[in-house]
Amino acid sequence: MALSTSGLRRSRALDVLPAVVLLGTAALAGCADPGASAASNPSGGAQTTAARNGVVYNTSPDQQRIRAEKDAALAAKVPALIGKDGKLTVATTAGSIPLSFHATDDKTPIGSELDIAQLVADKLGLELDVQVTSWENWPLKTQSGDFEAVFSNVGVNKDRVKLFDFASYRAAYMGFEAKKSSTYDIKGADDISGLKVSVGSGTNQEKILLAWNKELEAKGKAPATLQYYSSDADTILALSSGRTDLNIAPYPSTVYRENTRDDLKVVGKVNAGWPSETLVAATTLRGNGLAPVISEALNSVIQDGSYGKVLESWGLSEEALPESKTITEENFAATQATSSAAPSGKAS
Repeated sequence: MALSTSGLRRSRALDVLPAVVLLGTAALAGCADPGASAASNPSGGAQTTAARNGVVYNTSPDQQRIRAEKDAALAAKVPALIGKDGKLTVATTAGSIPLSFHATDDKTPIGSELDIAQLVADKLGLELDVQVTSWENWPLKTQSGDFEAVFSNVGVNKDRVKLFDFASYRAAYMGFEAKKSSTYDIKGADDISGLKVSVGSGTNQEKILLAWNKELEAKGKAPATLQYYSSDADTILALSSGRTDLNIAPYPSTVYRENTRDDLKVVGKVNAGWPSETLVAATTLRGNGLAPVISEALNSVIQDGSYGKVLESWGLSEEALPESKTITEENFAATQATSSAAPSGKAS
């Protein structure tokens, strides 16, 4: 992979790291909610969950992914150093159902992020090579050339565009969830005053809560108490048992739990780029020429309908984008000005 002037060779030897909550670099804090995994099923057999929103979630290792046909013209545009081994090496944190998580065998990474990555790899005529990493490691590993693209609910922000290029593919929202018996309606800082809110460390959602707490303190109101847990399971247990009042996580994950559990519901929604807006995007090394090709591949699968089928299969249709755009440091400000055109969706 091209690393500007370094000429470093890419290493394919990569230790697969566990998906746990780790402190991320503040300037690169993102949208992911690390730590989730599917319910354990030692046999690794087929498992599906019929949800109240009409989606039948397949959490087994046997995904039978929707596939796309190779586009020879697009394949020819893949930078030589990336395409020479015939693989698209994609990083994911396997940290948030239904986006990217471990299947019922506790080892196979699955989810909508990887299904979209598969479509892109197919269009580019490359084999999808998925590498699971921790949230804090994907920036360094992408810079070093170990990863060619990251598909893991990464949101575009002003800090990231200094190091990476992006190909947008989904709207980016965070959801607040609470016990079903609660009466919360979270729309802004005032609504979390005095509450205990669980949040992933080093994430965009944490940045939002910290900003809201500053607003509350400036008004003389009690800030929210932020609580941190080492896994998604611990976080949800704390919420369901009443040890926390709210949890903020990627919106698709909160919707998934609302529709597959009897004790939780979505009580609010906020753009992951608050107070601005952002999008979820495939993340590549700045200037290596891959992001524009991924954008073209994404637009191809948007047009042929396979993109929409993937999102529908995971209950994410309301976060679909009509078009993928390449976002770089040079055009970031302009994309911010037009990002309000992204669909806002509605909380379930």
